[in-house]
Amino acid sequence: CLKKEQLVLLLCATVKIFLCPLGFELQFRLGPSLQGRKVMVHTNYPLEGQPFQRHNFHVLEWNYPSGKDDDSDKFCSLNLKIAGSYQYYFGCGDTERSGGGYIVVDPVLCVGADNHVLPLDCITIQTYLSKCLGHLDDWPDRLRVAKESGYNMIHFTPLQTLGESRSCYSLADQLAVNPDFIPEGQSYSWVDVGALVEKLRKEWNMLCITDVVYNHTAANSVWIREHPECGYNLVNSPHLRPAWVLDRALWHLTTRVAEGRYKAKGLPADITNDSHLNAIRTVLRQDLFPEIKLWEFYQVKVESAVEQFRILLQNGSKPDHSKTGGKPGLKIVQDPQFHRYGNTVDMDSALETFVPHSSLPQHIEECCGWLRQKLSDLNKEQLHIIQQHQEQAANCIVGNVVYERLADHGPKLGPVNRKNPLVTRYFTFPYQDMTLEQELQLLDQPDKSCHFLAHNGWVMGDDPLRNFAEPGSNVYLRRELICWGDSVKLRYGNGPEDCPYLWAHMQKYTEITAKYFHGVRLDNCHSTPLHVAEAMLDAARAVRPNLYVIAELFTGSELIDNVFVNRLGISSLIREAMSAGDSHEEGRLVYRYGGEPVGAFVQPSLRPLMPSIAHAMFLDVTHDNECPIQLRSALDSLPSSAIVSMACCATGSTRGYDELVPHQISVVKEERFYPKWNPAAPATSASEVGFHTGIIAGKLALNKLHQELAAQGFIQVYVDQVDADIVAITRHCPSTHQSVVAVCRTAFKDPKTHQYDTNVPPMFIPGKIEEVILEARTVDRHAGTYKKDDGYINGMPEYTVEIKEHIPLQDSTVVKQAGVTSKGRSEFVQEITFQKLTPGSVIAFRVSLDPKAQKLVGVLRHYLSQFSPKYRRGSTADENPPEVLQKPLAQLMSKLTLADLNVLLFRCDSEEQEDGGGCYNIPGWETLKYAGLQGLMSVLADIRPNNDLGHPVCANLRQGDWLIDFVSNRLVNREGPLAQVGQWLGAMFNYMKHIPRYLIPCYFDAILVSTYTTALDAAYKLMSRYLSFEKVSSLFKTQRNVLSLCPVSSRTAPALSVTWRWRMFPIVSIQSQARRSSLPHFSSGIFRCWGRDTFIALRGLMLLTGRHTEARNIILAFAGTLRHGLIPNLLGEGRCARYNCRDALWWWLQCIQDYATHIPQGHEILNCLVTRMYPTDDCEPRKPGEVEQPLYDVIQEALQRHLEGISFRERNAGPKIDMNMRDEGFSVAAKVDPATGFISGGNRFNCGTWMDKMGESEKARNKGMPATPRDGAAVEIVGLSKSAVRWVVELHAKGLFPYDGTKIHRDGKEVFVSYSQWNQQLQQSFEAAFWVSGDPKDPNEKHPDLVHKKGIYKDSYGASSPWCDYQLRPNFTIAMVVAPELFTVERAWKALDVAEKKLLGPLGMKTLDPDDMVYCGVYDNALDNDNYNLAKGFNYHQGPEWLWPVGYFLRAKLYFAKKLGQETYGQTVNLVKNVLSRHYTHLERSPWRGLPELTNENGQYCKFSCETQAWSLATVLEVLYDL
Repeated sequence: CLKKEQLVLLLCATVKIFLCPLGFELQFRLGPSLQGRKVMVHTNYPLEGQPFQRHNFHVLEWNYPSGKDDDSDKFCSLNLKIAGSYQYYFGCGDTERSGGGYIVVDPVLCVGADNHVLPLDCITIQTYLSKCLGHLDDWPDRLRVAKESGYNMIHFTPLQTLGESRSCYSLADQLAVNPDFIPEGQSYSWVDVGALVEKLRKEWNMLCITDVVYNHTAANSVWIREHPECGYNLVNSPHLRPAWVLDRALWHLTTRVAEGRYKAKGLPADITNDSHLNAIRTVLRQDLFPEIKLWEFYQVKVESAVEQFRILLQNGSKPDHSKTGGKPGLKIVQDPQFHRYGNTVDMDSALETFVPHSSLPQHIEECCGWLRQKLSDLNKEQLHIIQQHQEQAANCIVGNVVYERLADHGPKLGPVNRKNPLVTRYFTFPYQDMTLEQELQLLDQPDKSCHFLAHNGWVMGDDPLRNFAEPGSNVYLRRELICWGDSVKLRYGNGPEDCPYLWAHMQKYTEITAKYFHGVRLDNCHSTPLHVAEAMLDAARAVRPNLYVIAELFTGSELIDNVFVNRLGISSLIREAMSAGDSHEEGRLVYRYGGEPVGAFVQPSLRPLMPSIAHAMFLDVTHDNECPIQLRSALDSLPSSAIVSMACCATGSTRGYDELVPHQISVVKEERFYPKWNPAAPATSASEVGFHTGIIAGKLALNKLHQELAAQGFIQVYVDQVDADIVAITRHCPSTHQSVVAVCRTAFKDPKTHQYDTNVPPMFIPGKIEEVILEARTVDRHAGTYKKDDGYINGMPEYTVEIKEHIPLQDSTVVKQAGVTSKGRSEFVQEITFQKLTPGSVIAFRVSLDPKAQKLVGVLRHYLSQFSPKYRRGSTADENPPEVLQKPLAQLMSKLTLADLNVLLFRCDSEEQEDGGGCYNIPGWETLKYAGLQGLMSVLADIRPNNDLGHPVCANLRQGDWLIDFVSNRLVNREGPLAQVGQWLGAMFNYMKHIPRYLIPCYFDAILVSTYTTALDAAYKLMSRYLSFEKVSSLFKTQRNVLSLCPVSSRTAPALSVTWRWRMFPIVSIQSQARRSSLPHFSSGIFRCWGRDTFIALRGLMLLTGRHTEARNIILAFAGTLRHGLIPNLLGEGRCARYNCRDALWWWLQCIQDYATHIPQGHEILNCLVTRMYPTDDCEPRKPGEVEQPLYDVIQEALQRHLEGISFRERNAGPKIDMNMRDEGFSVAAKVDPATGFISGGNRFNCGTWMDKMGESEKARNKGMPATPRDGAAVEIVGLSKSAVRWVVELHAKGLFPYDGTKIHRDGKEVFVSYSQWNQQLQQSFEAAFWVSGDPKDPNEKHPDLVHKKGIYKDSYGASSPWCDYQLRPNFTIAMVVAPELFTVERAWKALDVAEKKLLGPLGMKTLDPDDMVYCGVYDNALDNDNYNLAKGFNYHQGPEWLWPVGYFLRAKLYFAKKLGQETYGQTVNLVKNVLSRHYTHLERSPWRGLPELTNENGQYCKFSCETQAWSLATVLEVLYDL
């Protein structure tokens, strides 16, 4: 049983379409930007057992798989059991709606007595004009044509009573069955219609849908006369009054033209040429528009307004400033009833704008004159606007006349008369003829004008979301409506309360339809108000939950299409092959409207819900469009229909297409009946059709094929344009790897008048052709020519289909010969040459892989099924499995060490080169980031969801085995368990190499995904419970890249000494166990291992991850390198170590403390023997084991040397070890300040902390000058030293450290310094020295003039450049974490707040206050100019945002927030999660699957940064641990 499919939707605002199959689980998860925030998800998907109410939302409960509140893992879910459109929205904090969207759940359709499921892609539908079916008793005989032609769904145009026009879509009574269907003496109702529909479903396995028409009703509907408020009339829509006046004037113009009264002006009744069109324009401009004076409806009566204004001025009235805002500007108020000269002046605006100099009469009159002039100008502006509307109206009137009377493709109505007026009327006029003057008087009679109802229609290029009949639209005035003169546009308002009768009437109509039909087609959907369609479909789904909804949209925008699909829950959008201008475009539509590409990747069961295009119903032609035979040729009907049938979506046609009816069957004028079914019908019969009529036999075979392909999982599609007329379409089943290839030769042009090329190019079909499923040609059967029958809708008798089905290839008459070729071991190809692939022909092949490939792909799927049940179908057990495949991969992986797993998964190019290899380069693209699996998995993670088979990696895989062999051989060439994993991969690849190359990418991905996930599981079993827990719940669960930032070398380390279990091995293997500082720049050679970086990263990457042995070894190994009381900054493989940093020793001590406190019995490390390489400062390196001492003695020496004072010059000082440093910089000094206890040292020519950028530019003259010397007492070193001293005091008290202090020489005397006293001194000195209060009277502040940020902690104390002490940097947060006791809570919180506001970036922390004069946030190491502060990356630590400090900042926030109470702590936790979510996003998107060294300002990418750095991830993991 397959695991339930689970779709994941990241919360965001979107109008994309999210289609969800019924029965799936939909999970809502937080997108990165929402993590760390209080988010509530609301949905109107109904609770179990409750009805759907669109406006009833409820909150979804969060699920916590890990058992705790982890934003990266929690989700809320819906089990999708009910079809329809559902809305969700989410809110953050106090904002109720921060975003949201819709999900569309497809219905499940069932047919037959056994109610078996009809998948949407299996649908083959045929449209019928219901009025052409005759009496209901005759329907089965006429509908049987659909059944015998292989259709499984029928679409009926509306079955209701039609209006006077007899248009299928102009309904006079929405609730009554069309009386045309009822024989005389019978009494049929909807129950009888429903019984027929159910019979078709059960006995014929056919579903039935029908149209619902919400936008209009027939103009002669009785109920619209009784309820004129249901339409747009001149009472409820007075803005239409000017348009009505124009409409009536045009009607009277029609009568005068018909009577010949404009003949003298060049406008006869029979309009036939351009001069007549020009005469229309002249008459409109000179006679009609001046007569009706439409501009008066939009103008002000000037003198009346002026007089009103005069009276106000004389009375001393003042403007109401609350209305005008005190701003002048005259406002005109449009008369809501649209009377002539009904517009008024907003007198408050007039009084604000025109202010007399005094109350004297002459000044008042002067002011009135200003108003009079302004109103006259405004009236002229309105005149100009209306003249523009009139000009557009004239253009539209003439354009309409051209189409209706002159155009070849138009109806050619002939002379103007009352039946065929000059233009279609826009409004009903249910009264006797009268003069225009008399009609205009009706405007002010509401009982009459309420019956002047606006007709419906459509507006070319209009916004479909705008109602063109509402106020604000001038469509009726500008005559832009393409009008349906038989229908009245319905006015729903905003809800049922605006028009109760209409809403109730249409809801009843909807419920009747849903009760008796399986689905609906939304007629004129793009013009139906969305809220109306939503409400009606809700009512329909309440009656029939699995309602199938289709619509044809003409919005011209996929984005707007999505709005309709989302809000209405449209199951399928109607698409039409007739929209294609050539065969190439027709083939492109097949590819566009459904299916995956052939060779698509297998998607996981739990996967992101990807946006998609709406499900398509792809039709040969729709029933209301032109006939293809008129635009193409009769011979094209079969091949174009075959192209449509090969689409991986719902397909269909309209009745008449298969019978080759050579004209459009008009939905308005057609009154003939469809022929009935008779399998033996003669070719010349008009009243009956059979298998030999038109292309019916071919359509039957194509419909069966379409349904078979969808039912059997042929979900992959490939379209090949063979030549200008031939399209080959492949449908492929990804489980069985069977294919069906249909070759269709279209005939867009009539072969009788167009010469087609007789040379048909051969085709190369990969695989073995099992059979010819069908071959069919449209042929002339010499049965006479077409003659339109008076009683029946008959087709062309001269053509039929010559068809063969399920024949061997050798029996084909279309194929000339078929040769078999083999291109390599996996390319089994059959070459096909054609002899009778004439225009109008189709041939379809069933193709399998060659027998060997078929067997091997089955075996491959068998082995993959251990990882996913999706591979069980089509799998075959291996008769003689290789030995390496007889064991589960997990068993092989269980033998790997973390070092092995690092080789398997990671290793960048320079690391591989050390072993003589390198990362794989994709020709023409780029080199993979890692040689291990992660290098490919990062790329495939982007390729897989989008099925980007055109990606260079996929192309490389198809072209050859180079990459495949690289993956396995790289491991086979190693020893031990890794070689076995390589052999396993090699054995799997050997099977894969024998399948067709187009399948290689998907199976290569499947093998790699299986191997990768198994390796990750093995890795987590070797790590701590914390990491195992994080595997399923942390922010980094999908990347699982702890390995990539803390791998160990694959070199074998020497065995440990037998004399003491915890002895460390020699220096030669320190490099082996130490992790890389960063990739790709510091990953190999002498620059691989850095002391400071190692110990900043060690707690997060080794202690917390459970790699305790490696952590111990690294601590002890570096202990062995102690010299001058320091450990080396650059280890340099032990050959060129540099002891030039003041902080590494203290980071090392911090890690020993962390080890001792974090690991059970961790304090025992203090007794471990350390092999000293330099027992004295000046000695040569000693041999392993020559000098050994316990770790606690090494620690004591380090503390003693600092208390004594360290001062030396680096060995080999000069360009040999540092080509940029000045001579003074090679002098290293560090000591304890006796006055404060602070570790102080350095000078302005060197940089002994992590901010260690040395100037390199001679041009800028910064060479040899540190950008950030940080001499004096650096704040983080003070904090680290306080932590170390406090710890040894505690250890001594417990009897775990033998020393309570040390003897030193001071002022020529030997004195004893107690660690307890030192600890107290640091505690007492710290805040007095480092806190910047900003108070000029603060006695502790020595340089108040240098303070430019108050409420912070200094970055250093006692720097040679005092202003450097006061620079705001993130280093004090380190001291807060390691020695929080130094800080008072309130001050610490203030400083952290400043740091958050000023330093916190998207990913990292600014290394310098952006308000500082030398701040620059963009690091460019290649820049060499004369700018001292920038050249050669001098600003490395002067602004760019480094990632590792953000971990300490967040940890400090968490620590002190707890001290401030639960509310503050809760807010801080949210902040921390939100910050970490941005790291999660970066990890997801980075091909390195790591966190970078730094970014430029505001999180911008820096190309000079290491792409992934150990300490960046280490400190983030520490934050997660604290959480």
